[in-house]
Amino acid sequence: MQKGAKKTDSGIDIKKVYTNKDLPENLNGDLLPGEFPYTRGVQADMYRGKLWTMRQYAGFSTAEESNKRYHFLLGQGVMGLSVAFDLPTQIGYDADDALAEGEVGKVGVSICSLEDMEILFKDIPLDKISTSMTINSTAFILLAFYVALAKKRGIALDQLAGTIQNDILKEYAARGTYIYPPKPSMRIITDIFEYCGLHLPKWNSISISGYHIREAGSTAVQEIAFTLSNGKAYVQAAKEKGLDINVFGKRLSFFFNAHNNLFEEVAKFRAARKIWAQMMKDLGATDEKALMLRFHTQTGGATLTAQQPLNNISRVTIQTIAAVLGGTQSLHTNGYDEALGLPTENAASIALRTQQVVAFESGIPDSADPLAGSFFVENLTNEMEEKALALIKQIDEMGGSVSAIENGFMQNKIAESAYAYQKAIESKEKIIVGVNEFQSENAEKIPIMRINEAIRIAQIEKIKKLKAKRDENKVIACLKNIKEIASSTNNLMPSVIEAVEQNCTLGEIAGVLRTVFGEYQA
Repeated sequence: MQKGAKKTDSGIDIKKVYTNKDLPENLNGDLLPGEFPYTRGVQADMYRGKLWTMRQYAGFSTAEESNKRYHFLLGQGVMGLSVAFDLPTQIGYDADDALAEGEVGKVGVSICSLEDMEILFKDIPLDKISTSMTINSTAFILLAFYVALAKKRGIALDQLAGTIQNDILKEYAARGTYIYPPKPSMRIITDIFEYCGLHLPKWNSISISGYHIREAGSTAVQEIAFTLSNGKAYVQAAKEKGLDINVFGKRLSFFFNAHNNLFEEVAKFRAARKIWAQMMKDLGATDEKALMLRFHTQTGGATLTAQQPLNNISRVTIQTIAAVLGGTQSLHTNGYDEALGLPTENAASIALRTQQVVAFESGIPDSADPLAGSFFVENLTNEMEEKALALIKQIDEMGGSVSAIENGFMQNKIAESAYAYQKAIESKEKIIVGVNEFQSENAEKIPIMRINEAIRIAQIEKIKKLKAKRDENKVIACLKNIKEIASSTNNLMPSVIEAVEQNCTLGEIAGVLRTVFGEYQA
């Protein structure tokens, strides 16, 4: 283990001690939470007024099994649902497609039709809870399912609250669940912005994600720089479509990762708010709600270890504290067993209890931005801001995020950081407890949740029954209409909602658009 010089995980030098001489020269000591540029938080009283939303991410196997888990979580005190979809659903294939074999229900729930969506949310009041859906290339179809379900239940659309991730740029840069090339993908996203602006006033039409950028190996600085650059690209695309930045800007949300380097993570969240507020102001936003960076946080999946998995409870606790001290609006805490498989009920329950202990026992939420004025944290916030802005400037000089992704800039930077981090672990410059130091020969026996391959057979049978009873002429007409709309400049959303109401499947809709837009090849 190296001693002496210390750095954050982003490579920022850490001094042995900080004094008032280290406070940034431009620091406004009178700045309050709820005041531009919102470094100290987007609300004046933060958690004294309302706690963050405790939103546990879940979805596996069938809609029936996931529905049971949602009722369990709601019974444990979860305030909002967060849906994980399986890989075929994410990339536009029904469970009966040959390309779906081996993946149905594995990393999330399989949703192929409106019927599946009805089962997924059985006995859950859509007008009383908020729902977040981690879905990107097929986000418009899942949103259509949700809207169609609400209409079927007689729920007014202006009562629906929630978020779709809908962030395709980070898929090209870090994650890979894309379907269509960037240009048509951006068109679909701005169609969603427009539709939500007209019909879903409480719905966040995008959650611009740094989470997956960090999971791919980026530093904290890169996480906010690349994420905010992507956000800028979406805003510019929406403005080019003629949308009002003061309207759609209020429904933009962000999704960040929380790692173990406590003070760097807090500084990251504070710097991100400050950068985004100024960025939106420069882009023409004047409504203060459109200037505020609101974000969901998930504890770092990549920080979890398969070795000594119970240690992950401690890691998740540190990350929870970082997110809360950093001013998150909602939070998911990972289960201690997620380096081994999907979280069991026991692990999910402990993860939620971690949030509740921080909320009700730690005293951390009692004061807004309690680390403000810390010589170290204010200095680190300033350093994070400067380094992130330098990266953003580089991306702007390339022509923005789309160009930076197309020329491999973001991907290469992430790969370099991931490599450097792994080297640091292997050399023991970076200690990971239970992995490269403090190992134990006695392996802990942790129950692992496994998904049965029979799920795909059951899903295929459901699709067969659905297709046997639906009106095929209406299905053909709806899919033809989607194809025609896709070839025009009209908004896609109404035609997709009509199609799912006529029991067109996710795979059919995504497939029709493949014939119009083509598929992206990295």
